[in-house]
Amino acid sequence: MIKIDGVIITTHKNPTCVAQAIRPDNLSSMTTIATEKGVKTLINGKHLRSVIASVDDYLTNLAIAEEICSFVSH
Repeated sequence: MIKIDGVIITTHKNPTCVAQAIRPDNLSSMTTIATEKGVKTLINGKHLRSVIASVDDYLTNLAIAEEICSFVSH
Protein backbone atom coordinates (compact mmCIF):
# COMPACT_ATOMS: atom_id res chain seq x y z
CA MET A 1 0.00 0.00 0.00
CA ILE A 2 1.28 3.47 -0.83
CA LYS A 3 1.20 6.46 1.46
CA ILE A 4 0.87 9.91 -0.05
CA ASP A 5 1.87 13.02 1.92
CA GLY A 6 1.82 16.54 0.57
CA VAL A 7 2.01 20.17 1.62
CA ILE A 8 0.28 23.11 -0.02
CA ILE A 9 1.71 26.51 0.92
CA THR A 10 0.06 29.70 -0.34
CA THR A 11 0.57 33.38 0.45
CA HIS A 12 -2.29 35.69 1.42
CA LYS A 13 -2.80 39.23 2.66
CA ASN A 14 -5.05 37.92 5.46
CA PRO A 15 -3.83 34.37 6.21
CA THR A 16 -5.76 33.98 9.46
CA CYS A 17 -9.05 34.71 7.73
CA VAL A 18 -8.28 32.36 4.83
CA ALA A 19 -7.23 29.51 7.13
CA GLN A 20 -10.34 29.93 9.27
CA ALA A 21 -12.57 30.02 6.19
CA ILE A 22 -11.04 26.94 4.58
CA ARG A 23 -10.66 24.75 7.69
CA PRO A 24 -14.33 23.64 8.02
CA ASP A 25 -14.23 22.15 4.50
CA ASN A 26 -11.12 20.08 5.18
CA LEU A 27 -11.38 16.32 5.20
CA SER A 28 -9.98 14.33 8.12
CA SER A 29 -6.84 13.76 6.04
CA MET A 30 -6.12 17.51 5.88
CA THR A 31 -4.75 20.00 8.38
CA THR A 32 -4.69 23.74 7.69
CA ILE A 33 -2.82 26.40 9.67
CA ALA A 34 -2.20 30.11 9.19
CA THR A 35 1.43 31.17 8.96
CA GLU A 36 2.88 34.67 9.14
CA LYS A 37 2.50 35.24 5.40
CA GLY A 38 0.07 32.57 4.26
CA VAL A 39 -1.64 29.27 4.73
CA LYS A 40 -0.08 25.82 5.03
CA THR A 41 -2.14 22.68 4.48
CA LEU A 42 -0.90 19.16 5.03
CA ILE A 43 -2.70 16.40 3.14
CA ASN A 44 -2.28 12.66 3.18
CA GLY A 45 -3.97 9.62 1.75
CA LYS A 46 -3.59 6.11 0.43
CA HIS A 47 -5.24 6.43 -2.97
CA LEU A 48 -3.82 8.83 -5.56
CA ARG A 49 -7.16 9.59 -7.21
CA SER A 50 -8.70 10.53 -3.85
CA VAL A 51 -5.80 12.81 -2.99
CA ILE A 52 -5.99 14.49 -6.40
CA ALA A 53 -9.75 15.03 -5.99
CA SER A 54 -9.23 16.40 -2.48
CA VAL A 55 -6.54 18.82 -3.66
CA ASP A 56 -8.77 19.97 -6.51
CA ASP A 57 -11.66 20.66 -4.11
CA TYR A 58 -9.28 22.35 -1.66
CA LEU A 59 -7.92 24.72 -4.32
CA THR A 60 -11.45 25.70 -5.35
CA ASN A 61 -12.39 26.37 -1.72
CA LEU A 62 -9.14 28.26 -1.21
CA ALA A 63 -9.90 30.60 -4.10
CA ILE A 64 -13.33 31.35 -2.66
CA ALA A 65 -11.90 31.90 0.83
CA GLU A 66 -9.26 34.27 -0.55
CA GLU A 67 -11.89 36.27 -2.39
CA ILE A 68 -14.13 36.54 0.68
CA CYS A 69 -11.23 37.45 2.96
CA SER A 70 -10.10 40.20 0.60
CA PHE A 71 -13.13 42.16 1.82
CA VAL A 72 -12.24 41.70 5.51
CA SER A 73 -9.78 44.08 7.15
CA HIS A 74 -6.78 42.69 9.01
